[in-house]
Amino acid sequence: MRAVVGLGNPGPEYAATRHNAGYWLADALVAHWGFPPFRRGERARFTEGVVGDGVPVRVLKPTTYMNASGAALASLRADPAFDPTRDLLVLGDEFRIPTGTFRLRAEGSAGGHNGLKSIEAALQSQQYARLRIGVGPLPEGVSDWSEYVLAPFTPEQREQVEALIPEMVEAITRWVAEGAG
Repeated sequence: MRAVVGLGNPGPEYAATRHNAGYWLADALVAHWGFPPFRRGERARFTEGVVGDGVPVRVLKPTTYMNASGAALASLRADPAFDPTRDLLVLGDEFRIPTGTFRLRAEGSAGGHNGLKSIEAALQSQQYARLRIGVGPLPEGVSDWSEYVLAPFTPEQREQVEALIPEMVEAITRWVAEGAG
């Protein structure tokens, strides 16, 4: 089974923020793939279905705050057949990447992202795929990146991210079939 984890913060006060771009993309995947609605699980909302040529996929949205996202992987880690290096893709925002772009990599570092740090701590590894959704750059004069990512998108930025969703969905669907490497 492949697992796709969309990072974000729970609650309506965070729904429109840059930090919730991973949740947005997870919702778009579920709609595109025709999966059933998310249901409550242990430390995550999740849904499951089959993609492409019969590949089972679970999509999760942690119900913890971003800095504790790794706790949502407990059910996956309990499955001896689950190999994060092959089966896990994490979706998250990245202020160092321009809005309207994304980057998919087979592995890498957290780069200061607290959600990825939590996942790396839970897995004790950086070897898992991640798709980083550009929400940057930081505007001139803004030095507090945490304040920036916890603020809502501007209407223009939101349009740019929404326009990129079909391309990201296509890349993720390809990852499900072929992997990130």
